Amino acid sequence: MSNTITSTDFNFPGQQSVYKGKVREVYTLKNDVLVMVATDRLSAFDVVMPKGIPYKGQILNQIATKMMAATEDIVPNWLMGTPDPNVAVGHACDTFKVEMVIRGYLSGHAAREYKAGRRLICGVPMPEGMKENDKFPEPIITPATKAEMGDHDEDISKENILSRKIVSEEDYSVLEQYTKALFQRGTEIAAKRGLILVDTKYEFGKTKDGKIVLIDEIHTPDSSRYFYAEDYQERQDRGEAQKQLSKEFVRQWLISNGFQGLEGQTLPEMTDDYIASVSDRYIELYENITGETFVKADISNIQERISENVLKYLKEV
Repeated sequence: MSNTITSTDFNFPGQQSVYKGKVREVYTLKNDVLVMVATDRLSAFDVVMPKGIPYKGQILNQIATKMMAATEDIVPNWLMGTPDPNVAVGHACDTFKVEMVIRGYLSGHAAREYKAGRRLICGVPMPEGMKENDKFPEPIITPATKAEMGDHDEDISKENILSRKIVSEEDYSVLEQYTKALFQRGTEIAAKRGLILVDTKYEFGKTKDGKIVLIDEIHTPDSSRYFYAEDYQERQDRGEAQKQLSKEFVRQWLISNGFQGLEGQTLPEMTDDYIASVSDRYIELYENITGETFVKADISNIQERISENVLKYLKEV
């Protein structure tokens, strides 16, 4: 669809390199400044879908910006400013090669592992006698290695991270502390919206002066799973699926169409009607998570809009 941004090719002043992830494209400029563009690409099962979702990048970027502001008193972050609805500008960091996944409930990947009979995830034991979407006695941290585009993130234990020296023991202790603090704050924010923060992931980096900071996105529907709190317990008691706010609905649609990102499987066609419905669902997620009405940005020429806004911002910083 022409009203989406799925790839960029900017050339900003002082530009040194470009990194293209599954969803975001990161431009490194001189003076340790990063320009991060949230595209409208949709990734599921570590596979990027062939078509973009209108407004998705704006939604993710604006939720992440709001959540960074709501947590900066407990965990420092990389953000300097947001000159465009799809863009965040911040401090360049050396990125830790692990994603800190934290789970308050037996859902998603953890539930699939549990259903397969496994009671250990990332070296962390899961109690016997649980059913899907039950709450864990305490949130558990289940890290994953950070994959390049086209590769799969993989579960990894804390012990393996330390033994392979992917992260030092001292730094990992800080990552754990920050992850727990962010999840607690995210849980409190969600509760005010009538939501349950089920699980999420955080990414961290280290600035040139050695400070560990939160980077990338936080508490978005791409990085997090939410349930509606109102009828959570009733649904659990009846053995019904939870009504949730996340991109799990896309995963379930793919599964129902025979795709889980496995070798030999073919991506189902995403019709324009289906893409429009996904866009509407993301807008619903935004409004439920933030409690604010979503204001659509001008998408008549997204590339030009971004370029103008970023260039203006860079002149002023």
